Amino acid sequence: MPGLADMHLHLLGAAEPTGSREFIFPLLVANGITTVRDMGGDVGLLKELRKEIAGGKRLGPQIFFTGPYLDGDPPYFQPSITIHKDGEAASAVKLLKSEGVDFIKVQSRLQPQAYFAIARAVRENGMRYVGHVPDSISAEAASDAGQASIEHLTGVLLSCSTREDELRARQLAPWQNNNSVQQSAEQMRNWQRDLLDSYSPQKAAQLFQKFVMNHTAQTPTLPLLIHLAYLRPESDLANDPRLKYIPDKLRKGWEVGRQAALANQSEPDFVLRKRLAERSLSIVKEMHDAGVVIMAGTDSTAPNVFPGFGLHEDLFYMVEAGLRPMEALRTATSMPAEFLGRSAWQGAMAAGQRADLLLLDANPLEDIRNTVKIRAVILNGEYLNRSVLDELLRSAEQFAAAH
Repeated sequence: MPGLADMHLHLLGAAEPTGSREFIFPLLVANGITTVRDMGGDVGLLKELRKEIAGGKRLGPQIFFTGPYLDGDPPYFQPSITIHKDGEAASAVKLLKSEGVDFIKVQSRLQPQAYFAIARAVRENGMRYVGHVPDSISAEAASDAGQASIEHLTGVLLSCSTREDELRARQLAPWQNNNSVQQSAEQMRNWQRDLLDSYSPQKAAQLFQKFVMNHTAQTPTLPLLIHLAYLRPESDLANDPRLKYIPDKLRKGWEVGRQAALANQSEPDFVLRKRLAERSLSIVKEMHDAGVVIMAGTDSTAPNVFPGFGLHEDLFYMVEAGLRPMEALRTATSMPAEFLGRSAWQGAMAAGQRADLLLLDANPLEDIRNTVKIRAVILNGEYLNRSVLDELLRSAEQFAAAH
């Protein structure tokens, strides 16, 4: 089958300056990930990684990247460029284009003026932009403005609500007051309940038609949603054998993230999280059936999301959502190739295509979980048999033990 694409990860997410090379790359290649879209990192470092792979110095996937985030003030993550007005948006887009990024990435705290200024600047520079739907605008407005892909289903469920404007105002309100921890938790609980209860199949259908018309792809990153955003206490990684591949520093960060996700939560919160996870899966199926482009992605190395392994989990969740195995496989093969403008030479098995292929021991069309039964990876024409893949895993384990 074709090699897999993870359309949302962060190569520089842990144990740098060598972690991407000695920890993340081996796990990606050993899991058959031959193409990635890095969704936020230092341009210079990412270009260096891509050069090493292209020059044959290192085994790794084909890399596409966005560089720094464009966000409001204060930004959620670093590296970020803060955008307030039109001139700043134009300058940032021109700078990133000159540095060779493949996409511009927008983040959640952008205000409407800044967001739409970025959209104009991207069009004027012949580029595309991707990322979060900012909290201050609707998913429909983002699609109409030209956002090429929406990550994590940000803004999608809200734009399917009959109470969209009211709920958006309530979502923004906590930024403007000084609630106690208990008050904030109660406010979020009520907001989530109202969001779920006001879901409108009619509004959803209209929104998904808009996505199709505007060619707005979706990267749901289901492992991130299920293992972090909608985390429940029973999701315990303590005995997960894959932890041996995770450096100690990163594992500690994961535990901090896990505790933060569970803090000040009660049983009603976890019931809501279960409903949110179920609704997210159903929305993925509804969007797929409507003709929306769905792409596989993980957001590794976010807490509880294993590089490489997480992409297979995403495919499992796609099938759990209701996609057939072949449809799920396309979210990690032909759909990303088409989105990246590379369908003429990757993402399928045909003469003349780039030789990024997997040889499996069992048929994933019979059981999607067979994608993990990898006998060999062919990475840009280089044949990596099972012993080579096992050695990559051993090297990642050794790096994790030392860091």
